[in-house]
Amino acid sequence: MDERIVMVDSGTGLKLTEEQLDERSAVATVQLRRRGVREGDTVLICLPVGCDLLVAAAAVIAAGGVVCPVPAELDAGALRDRIRASGARVMISDVPQALDAADESRVRIVMSVADLGVLHSYPASRELCTESDRARS
Repeated sequence: MDERIVMVDSGTGLKLTEEQLDERSAVATVQLRRRGVREGDTVLICLPVGCDLLVAAAAVIAAGGVVCPVPAELDAGALRDRIRASGARVMISDVPQALDAADESRVRIVMSVADLGVLHSYPASRELCTESDRARS
């Protein structure tokens, strides 16, 4: 049976299969719940468009949270305004400007892609998809 591709990263050409998305988001969901994300919590996600963003959004939804996407390419001022306006206390981001902007907001829990725990959810033979995966290999 062919693997169903759910995303192809336009910058790298790396593919995310339906099975990888399910497995990675399940692992990330557990990590979000361990960090206190509950039904109805708003979770900011500030990541570049790609596999990590898709996995993070799926995990937040599975944890019962509400996804509040913030474009990673916004300038520092716009990031700060969007983050403050969200009222969120949890953010998933590896974007330095977003991390700085979160210091001046209600955000109390900041998780990186690595904190979601998706880096170790596959055997080494699996095709790497996320930026974090490639950095580790």
